Formats: sequence, C-alpha cells, structure tokens
Amino acid sequence: MHVVTTTVVACCQLTPVFGDLAGNRERTARAITDAADAGASVVVLPELVSSGYVFESREEARACAEPADGETVTGWAGLAARHQAVIVGGFAESAGGELFNSAALVDPGGPRAVYRKAHLWDRERFWFTPGSDAPPVVATPFGRISVMICYDLEFPEWVRLPALDGAQLLCAPVNWPEYGYPRPAGERAAEVTRVQANAGVNRMFVAACDRDGTERGVDWVAGSVIADPDGYPLAGPAQPTGSSTIISAACELDDALNKKVSPLNDMHADRRPELYGRVAH
Repeated sequence: MHVVTTTVVACCQLTPVFGDLAGNRERTARAITDAADAGASVVVLPELVSSGYVFESREEARACAEPADGETVTGWAGLAARHQAVIVGGFAESAGGELFNSAALVDPGGPRAVYRKAHLWDRERFWFTPGSDAPPVVATPFGRISVMICYDLEFPEWVRLPALDGAQLLCAPVNWPEYGYPRPAGERAAEVTRVQANAGVNRMFVAACDRDGTERGVDWVAGSVIADPDGYPLAGPAQPTGSSTIISAACELDDALNKKVSPLNDMHADRRPELYGRVAH
C-alpha cells in the first residue's frame, strides 16, 4: 500500500541588496540553511533574489546577470546536496547574448531545470527576453515540482499546464510591488488571493515566495504564502517586516494527485477543452 509522506515546504522571504551578488548569495545560503535545519525539504526563494529587481537600464541588468552554471545556481546546488533538499530561486540569467528573468530548480543531484519567465511585468520587457518554454515539471525525491515566476501566475491557462502535466507542487519566486490598485481595508493582497485560486482550481499545492524591504523607492507586498489543493493557506500570508521571514508548512503532496471535489466530480476529468478553443487566441 502506498504511504503518503509529509514534505515540509518553506518560503524564505528575503531582503536582497540591489547589485550585491556576493552578499545575496550569502543571504540565500543562510536562509536555506535555517529553513533546512528547521526541517524543510523544499525551499523557495524570491524572484531575482540574486541581484535585486529595480533595474534602471539594460546595462545594469547585464552586469547582474549570470549563466545558469554560474556561482549562484552552483552554490544552491551545493546546498541542496548538503541538506538533501530541493531549492527553487530566481536569478538574472545571461545566455546566448540574451537576458532572462529566470528561476532554477536544484535538488540533491544538482541542477534539474531552469525556467525563463514567459510573461514579463511592466519595465521588465526593457531588460529581459520572455521565455517561450512551458513550466517544467521535475520528478524530485519529494514529488513532482514545477516552477514559474510572479506575473506568470496571472494567466490561468499557464498555471493549468503544469497541473495537467502532473505537478503536485508549484513553486513561484515572486516580487509583488506594493503599488497600483488600492486595497480595501481588511483585505489581503489580490496576489495572495490569486495564488489561493490557482491552487484550488488546479488541486495542487502552490508556494509563492515574495521579497521584503525597500529597493529604490519600491516597497513590496511581502505576502509569501503556501496554499493547499483546496485553496486554503497552510502558511502565510506573511507580512512586511523590513527584514527576512521564513514561513513553512507540512504538505501531503500526494493529496494533489486526487482531483476529486465531490463523489461525482473530478477537476481534470470534468474538463471540456473542446469548448475552450477561444481561450488560446
């Protein structure tokens, strides 16, 4: 009989320093170690945690970019092996003369996937080339894990792809800026609500790791959250503190293999894709 095992998932909501690649590597290493020492087997880091986010020119972005086999991802791979963990984190990637807003997934065996953000937010389009590959779904020692980045979560068609490919946990490095639409008093950030919705309608776990602090005048929602397949938060949403915060949750990842929502309803089997053709146009 199959025994469901519990996987502790942690989001390390950090405060990277813009342009300080060496210092940010140290910050992520400390947070990964703290999370692993507290029992986490999957550790998620923010978007562009290696460099900071608020670029003012393509030259700045290029100066902060690294290849996928550079010091940042290689360092995360070493930590994954040391702690027998999966690590997902965002970095500015240089490849083939292009720059990408990317996220790496590494496990105890080394780097397993690099995902390039497909939907670029606001001024990101001035620095980065959008990715064109679907979110990977990686079979890890803890379950099938997928990756996407921040604004990608706003596109339900995109989130549905890894769910259909068997993802049990979607890890999303994010940087949610605290500006734009006013938030009514007492309401949680809309970004958090959308994470919960994505988890619920796809019957999979979603771990979104935000950042904290102020960077070049920009504040952040700092609302890291881990949602279960029913769409409820298991941990978070976190709150801004101006420093580092780690949230974690024990997740029965095999629960995401069950798409039933009633004795007669199954979220995947009940789909009627022949009716949805216009969604892709």
